[in-house]
Amino acid sequence: MSPRYTLPMLLATAALLSACASQKTPATADVAVSRAAVENATQAGAAELAPAELLAAREKLQQASRALADKDYKLASDLAQQAQADAKLAQSKATSAKATSAANEVQENVRVLREELDRANKQ
Repeated sequence: MSPRYTLPMLLATAALLSACASQKTPATADVAVSRAAVENATQAGAAELAPAELLAAREKLQQASRALADKDYKLASDLAQQAQADAKLAQSKATSAKATSAANEVQENVRVLREELDRANKQ
């Protein structure tokens, strides 16, 4: 083989081996990150405030765990990333709902204070 073709052949072989190796890597870290995201969403109150999104995240996490056990690492990684996205959406919705509720409470308190000030000024 000509030395001119040796380097491109080595690079192509290395790229092919690296692509094959990445598909055989267990998606354990992806599943663990997704599990933590689901726990964070649960702690943020997503079970009450974003139940559909949290349920979707939990189901995809279970499917990812099954795929990991079946050594289908590509599917496990994809499902884990989808579960993580669903969990983050659930957490964001829960946090947003809490912030809206707090803002409404503050506005109600301001309204009551204004009424009391108006009453005090009329006396």
